[in-house]
Amino acid sequence: MAKSIEDLPVQAFSEPERSDGAPAQRPCVLLVDDDERNLLAVQSILEDLGDVVTARSGEEALRHLLKGEFAVILLDVYMPGMDGYETAQIIRSRDQTKGIPIVFLSAVNKEAEHLLRGYAMGAVDYVFKPVDPIVLRSKVSVFVDLFAKTKEIERKARQEQALLDANLRANAELLRAEQELRRAEQRQAAIIQSLPMVLYLDPYGASQRRPTYVSGDFEAITGFRLEDIAEDSTMWSDRLHPDDRERVLAAMAARRNTGRSSIEYRWQTADGTYKHFLDQAVLLRDADGRPVEFAGTLTDISEQRSLENQLAHAQKMDAIGKLTGGIAHDFNNLLAAVIGGLGLLDKRAPLSDEHRKILGMTKRAAEQGSELVRRLLAFARRQQLEPQPIDLAALQEAVLDLLTHTLGGLVQIEWRAEGDVWHAFADQAQLELALVNLIINARDAMPSGGTITVTVENKQLPSTNWAEIPAGDYVLISIADTGTGISPDHLDKVLEPFFTTKEVGKGSGLGLSMVYGFAKQSNGAFRLSSEMGRGTNAELWLPRAPEAEAGLDIAPAQELTRKPVPKLRILLIDDHAEVRSTTAAVLADFGHEVVEAANGADALKMLKGGDCEYDLIISDYAMPHLSGTEFLREARHICPDVAAMIITGYAETDTMTGKPDGVEILLKPFTPSMLETSLSRLCASAGVAG
Repeated sequence: MAKSIEDLPVQAFSEPERSDGAPAQRPCVLLVDDDERNLLAVQSILEDLGDVVTARSGEEALRHLLKGEFAVILLDVYMPGMDGYETAQIIRSRDQTKGIPIVFLSAVNKEAEHLLRGYAMGAVDYVFKPVDPIVLRSKVSVFVDLFAKTKEIERKARQEQALLDANLRANAELLRAEQELRRAEQRQAAIIQSLPMVLYLDPYGASQRRPTYVSGDFEAITGFRLEDIAEDSTMWSDRLHPDDRERVLAAMAARRNTGRSSIEYRWQTADGTYKHFLDQAVLLRDADGRPVEFAGTLTDISEQRSLENQLAHAQKMDAIGKLTGGIAHDFNNLLAAVIGGLGLLDKRAPLSDEHRKILGMTKRAAEQGSELVRRLLAFARRQQLEPQPIDLAALQEAVLDLLTHTLGGLVQIEWRAEGDVWHAFADQAQLELALVNLIINARDAMPSGGTITVTVENKQLPSTNWAEIPAGDYVLISIADTGTGISPDHLDKVLEPFFTTKEVGKGSGLGLSMVYGFAKQSNGAFRLSSEMGRGTNAELWLPRAPEAEAGLDIAPAQELTRKPVPKLRILLIDDHAEVRSTTAAVLADFGHEVVEAANGADALKMLKGGDCEYDLIISDYAMPHLSGTEFLREARHICPDVAAMIITGYAETDTMTGKPDGVEILLKPFTPSMLETSLSRLCASAGVAG
């Protein structure tokens, strides 16, 4: 017997929960009926199964379907306007809604043809009015449960897919990370392999050094394999440089207490040469704090030390050059006074033959002092050079003529030259002197005799070269002997002035320093290589002469025809009293009228006082407060037409700044004859008539 809706007990349903702990969304039931009473009755029956959405027409039902998702549709068959069959047909025709179960509600037409029409329109069941609550709840609950389970399956499928996607992403990230790690390890290994460095592990308690691990190109750096070190327990200590061994072994023993070390030392590699290494290490401990091993790096710093030594050597040579240049200036002033005074004595004093002989010896000694100054200036690269193309075949004859009676019978010179040797571009007189110095040094290194080999070759230097000189064509002159050689400790010092390995009285120590300075000033280079007991090889690199100049015939310099100098009124300025007095006396002996001034300021006062009646102004260059060039510039404003000469003890006349035009330069020390020649040349060029 069917119960009425009022008699139906209300059954409590627990809300299902999702497997992830979050409450599941309640299923929705769409109830379509044009009768308000039916809507309320059915809604009260089904409200505990899910959310009941009501519609009073087919059109309203379709609008609800556009907005939400439903577990089942309860559809009244007969409604005004769009009936249930037409509404069902539209629902089944849409992809979004065709899968929703439709249960028809009907009060009439239980005939088979109407039922068949309903099923044909997509209905899954029929419920006839008046509705039996139990039957309706049973039918609807089946669809609600089915909907809920379907959604749960879809949700789990999404979760599983999400987990699968996350797992795939994680695996992909892991793969990328592993690939990147491998690439980083390969890059690191390549970098370590290319660096002059190895990484190592040393056991803490080992009595001899035997690394258990070495990375990097150990063999390329040392010439040995790790197995060689492992097989010979004393190899590492035995190949330490003797001067470093005690210090290094003490530091290695001390690192057991300090837990770290940083040592620099020289170590003999497989080819017999010594390399500079920086050895740094720290102590590694286990989890209990016990020492296990030393982890360290061994870095080849040989090139760095070589560059530092070259820089230090260049700075030292430059400092010595500046010092010797300054000493040379002071010597020139002293020698100017000495040579000038000796010239006056020779000319003025009535001397006996014995006294004149003593005077001649004194003049020669002064001239030797002048030669010593020239050698100092050659080292300091401040001598006046006159570079020109040099035919080295002709140079060979000149040098051999100079040395014919010097070498002795035990020493022979063998001169080797290529068939077509380039012309060198240098000062010929200084080059001859340099070669004579080198050959005599080679002779002195062979007390028992031997052969000195002079080789002349054409060479090309790239932009990056050992001498750090411009790239291009050079003429290489090598002087090799088979003598005693030079010890490694002395090899860097022999280029310094006054350093000599010869006995006292047998050498000034200026020969090699002069050659070094001459080569540098000629835009070339000079280097020595030597081996004890086997000989020394000296290399002089000179730039090739420009072809336009090398093709010219080089005629010997002609002696300047000296024109008579008229009697002149001369203003002489020099802060060195002895040089000024001697120069004034020499000029007076030539018949000139000389007015002296101790400095540029005093001379300017004289000129500003209206006394401009001078044919010539002679001024020293280096004077306090006002240099010679500054004085002459001021003097030219007061006396524009007066001729001028600068005398200087400095050789670097090219560096004189602000020198007025038409000024003659005369270097100290000078002889009376040199002074008279300069006066003659100046008078001829300036048109001085006296």
